[in-house]
Amino acid sequence: MTPSRDISRLIEIMAALRTPVTGCPWDLEQNFATIAPYTIEEAHEVVDAIDRGDLDDLREELGDLLLQVVFHAQMAEEQNAFAFGDVVEAITRKMIRRHPHVFADRDGNLASSHVKEVWDRIKAEEKAERAARRPSEGTSHKSLLSGVKAGQPALTRAMELQRKASTVGFDWNDPRAVLAKIREEADEIEAALDRNDKQEMAEETGDLMFALVNLARHVDADPEAALRATNAKFERRFAYIERTLAAEGRTLEQASLAEMDALWNAAKTAT
Repeated sequence: MTPSRDISRLIEIMAALRTPVTGCPWDLEQNFATIAPYTIEEAHEVVDAIDRGDLDDLREELGDLLLQVVFHAQMAEEQNAFAFGDVVEAITRKMIRRHPHVFADRDGNLASSHVKEVWDRIKAEEKAERAARRPSEGTSHKSLLSGVKAGQPALTRAMELQRKASTVGFDWNDPRAVLAKIREEADEIEAALDRNDKQEMAEETGDLMFALVNLARHVDADPEAALRATNAKFERRFAYIERTLAAEGRTLEQASLAEMDALWNAAKTAT
């Protein structure tokens, strides 16, 4: 098996990895649910490469993301649900349908704003068609929040859920009220700690994070971008600790927590 620029080779490799007995034991153990976290991770790594302006890394990360698509398609094909070719056909059909100004002999000179209107209208039509194909849910209640996409990162989806709820007035009017909610959630985590209830601690931590996203929304900050920036800041400051200790001929393991904390405070000034 040799590398190739042809997508069919990647599909062949994935099929070989999933072949019973001769395939890879790890790949054979996977299913849609176990692979889903990797799919999300690879999408985030694509975004990270773009943020860093690293096109070489972007090429690699796009390949990793493409592998996720091929992996899911291979598992679906094994269940006789669909194959990779069906995925490609579906997206090409969708793109042709959503760009009538490009692929049809009409609306050839649409303004950018009108293009988005056409895109949104056709997306709504496609959504209605998909809903019509699903089994009937009778007279079940349709929530205001049902339009918020489920596949988004948790922080982004929390933001969208809150924004949707705010359209009907279910919202705070003052960021300080959100701060009070954050303090309340922190107190509830402390109470859960006192009871040593791990499930409750996890639930209350989720509530605290949801409240923090709400604060980000109220101060016009993107929680995903804010957390990425904080991650980068943490890495810079931790690297400062490592460099300083290395200059002294010491390792992290040889330093006390108090020493590392002092270096962290120094890093806050230096970085």
